[in-house]
Amino acid sequence: MPAAQSVRAQDLICPPVRLIDPPAVLAAIGADMAGLAPDADLRDRRAVAVRHLSAARQAANAQLKAAFAAAPRHARPLVRAQAYLTDGLVTVAMAVAQTMLHPATPGGTGGDERLAVLAVGGYGRAEMAPHSDVDLLFLGARKITPQAESVIESMLYILWDLRLKVGHASRTVKDCLRLAAEDITIRTALLEHRFLDGDAALAAELRDRLRQELFAATGPEFVEAKLAERAERHKKQGGQRYVLEPNIKEGKGGLRDLQTLYWIGKYLHGCESAADLVGLGLIRAEEYELFRTAEDFLWAVRCHLHYIAGRAMDQLTFDLQVEVAARMGYADAGGRRAVEHFMQDYFRHATRVGELTRIFLTALEARHAKKAPQLVGGLLRRRRLKPGFAFVHGRLAIKDPDSFLQDPLNILRTFEEGLRTGLLIHPDAMRLIAANLHLIDDALRENPEARRIFLDLLLKHGNPERALRRMNELGVLSAFIPEFEPIVAMMQFNVYHHYTVDEHTIQCISTLAQIERGELQEELPVVSRILTEDVNRRVLYVALLLHDIGKGRPEDHSVLGAQIARRVAPRLGLSADESETVEWLVRHHLMMSDFAQKRDISDPRTVRDFARMTKTRRRLDLLTVLTVCDIRGVGPGTWNNWKAMLLRQLYLDTAEALETGLEAVNRDRREDEAKRALRDALPDWPRADLRIEAGRHYGPYWQGLPTETHVVFARLLRDIGPGEVRIDLHPEEARDATRAAFALQDHPGIFSRLAGALALVGANVVDARTYTSKDGYATAVFWVQDADGHPYETARLPRLRMMIEKTLRGEIVARDALKDRDKVKKREREFRFPTSITFDNEGSDIYTIIEVDTRDRPGLLYDLTRTLAANNIYIASAVIATFGAQVVDSFYVKDMFGLKLHAKAKQESLDRKLRQAITEGAERARD
Repeated sequence: MPAAQSVRAQDLICPPVRLIDPPAVLAAIGADMAGLAPDADLRDRRAVAVRHLSAARQAANAQLKAAFAAAPRHARPLVRAQAYLTDGLVTVAMAVAQTMLHPATPGGTGGDERLAVLAVGGYGRAEMAPHSDVDLLFLGARKITPQAESVIESMLYILWDLRLKVGHASRTVKDCLRLAAEDITIRTALLEHRFLDGDAALAAELRDRLRQELFAATGPEFVEAKLAERAERHKKQGGQRYVLEPNIKEGKGGLRDLQTLYWIGKYLHGCESAADLVGLGLIRAEEYELFRTAEDFLWAVRCHLHYIAGRAMDQLTFDLQVEVAARMGYADAGGRRAVEHFMQDYFRHATRVGELTRIFLTALEARHAKKAPQLVGGLLRRRRLKPGFAFVHGRLAIKDPDSFLQDPLNILRTFEEGLRTGLLIHPDAMRLIAANLHLIDDALRENPEARRIFLDLLLKHGNPERALRRMNELGVLSAFIPEFEPIVAMMQFNVYHHYTVDEHTIQCISTLAQIERGELQEELPVVSRILTEDVNRRVLYVALLLHDIGKGRPEDHSVLGAQIARRVAPRLGLSADESETVEWLVRHHLMMSDFAQKRDISDPRTVRDFARMTKTRRRLDLLTVLTVCDIRGVGPGTWNNWKAMLLRQLYLDTAEALETGLEAVNRDRREDEAKRALRDALPDWPRADLRIEAGRHYGPYWQGLPTETHVVFARLLRDIGPGEVRIDLHPEEARDATRAAFALQDHPGIFSRLAGALALVGANVVDARTYTSKDGYATAVFWVQDADGHPYETARLPRLRMMIEKTLRGEIVARDALKDRDKVKKREREFRFPTSITFDNEGSDIYTIIEVDTRDRPGLLYDLTRTLAANNIYIASAVIATFGAQVVDSFYVKDMFGLKLHAKAKQESLDRKLRQAITEGAERARD
């Protein structure tokens, strides 16, 4: 029985003898097998082998797990040891099958009995995570004989009984050549075959014939196929490397990308390891070190994932990120969680993998093993390049590296020329720039021409994100603006932000450029109009570039970011007035979003306060554009019609207040306008009925609801009986929500009961208002969305109505029915959002605003409103702002006497009870 691998003990995480001793295991199996009755059936004899191999495997796996826990970043010796152990199991299984279960008949059949077992795929590379598949090729000479079939069958039963996940194929050399020619996946698996046991000459024949008859003539075809496969794989995994729950194996910048480079090198040149790529001139020695470091890191993450999940697992989900970070020795530091430090390292490695891929593919182009990119219409070929630059394979290249480096400004000029011509930058140019970042020093940062080039990159060419992204990946952006470096690849550990902080910044700038190009005019009419007017673009672009630059530290990132902006904006060439405006925008970049999403914008006090903060129409315009870009840059699906409606309304009301005076924004005026609008909307109603409707409501009702909702309530209340409950459900596409309006006799806790009914049907409340009429009726309206953040489909409204009616009649007790539904998803359990509760008596003229910032869950709103009702607190309205797994619920309330909550003791008591409700609910959600 040959050794399947010739390995050095220092290459494995445990000494080989502590993993498996194949001769000793085989001897023990043979001794026990000899003790069986001569007529023992095949299953009993296989069971002997399984028992010994299982014991050996369990002992070895325990050794491996302990060794890796002690050295949690030493993945390379672990994956080799895992393959070494598997080799031992396979070779012992083959020896048992051939010598003890199906010994060959003397004489054979003239060579047809020859059989070799080969490892293929990742196992063929001798790289295995703890729960990787075992991919085997059983290779016959001219055909797979009945004798060979018996050996193969018994081997597979033994390995399956060991709980190994075995992929297998039985083929001849001729079969392998034919199938590999037809199928690129089979060809790739065979590219990495490794002889384990059996007839070595047969394995050598396969190796030689594959290279001579297939690989030698099909190099470019293989390269293009693997690159197309890579592009499709990236597309399936999200299309970019900053996906916050990345696939370690298949995602962009993951292990498969590194393996693709190795496969291509092996296919074209027969290299046996990634290190051979250096000798072939495809990458440099320092680049191979980046390859090796990234590969070690990614393998370590993958192995930890397998151990944690107890199965093959390559998706780095939020809940697993926390545990992997802990296992790899990361700790909380600098105001950031361990998991955020860990994920920042991950994204930086993924970026380096992308750089290596570009460099490698350029080397292939130079050797004509890969097609150069096509130039659209050939137009770019006719563009004259500035001195010092050249076309190489359709990309922007550097003519003379030595003269290029004589002037550090050329580094910035490269990106400017790339935008001017529309050309992609040649990877050799990127390699040169990345190796000479030390040339970007204080003198260059203060150079007026450097400032001019950088601002032109943002303002002049229409697609600044392309240059910024490449500058960021190469380290140029951090070198030119050192304050940017801490947010590079910085992950924010929450489900709300889809991108790392640096990528979010670039996405925001990309959105601004899209608006300026007129691509979002229908979707964003207000900001599109603002940008056609006299707006300072330098201020806007620089403010967006710097708005999150203070993140990742213990201080408030808006305050710290403003301090950084105060230094950076003048350095970029902005005037004192422009720099002051940038500083103000960075300091207040969340203000408009907070006012719109966390306050009742129908309350005149909200508009007046926001207008006082913005002070001028110029700042309002700038802040509105920045806010829209910031929200849209968070990620797909974050922007919706609801947020658009809130921001648009706040902007228009504030602009009017700034133009006509703050005193014009008052309750009496709004009440009169609302009643006039209702009369206009109900032209067929008798004057007497209109007079009744206009007189039955207090002022806040008229100020807090749009005319269409006033119309709905007028119809619901018309001739309503004392015990009657009337409901109107209507999808409002313009708000991305369904309006649920209720008219019924008022009683304590009505808001809470309605919130419970809506929670039971899985409705997410995004806004709510409730008012009591002068004749004792409650008019409550909720705007709700389904689990996907959309209005309820019309077909689902009858069930929604039925559940609400049952809850209001007392047939369903919301508190009991919610127990099984009020759960937090497993993948979101590790998110931490400390609870904050504030009482604000200044934000509204007639209400106290209670703001609860905490962890979201299905029954939270019901728990909070039930607690308030139990303490005799009247809820006039609730504004719900959800940020992924975090929620800010703002309640406009009065006490039982219709007064604000001024008493400190009352506030403290409510704070305590609300926190208790949150804690108890969170414990239920985890059970």
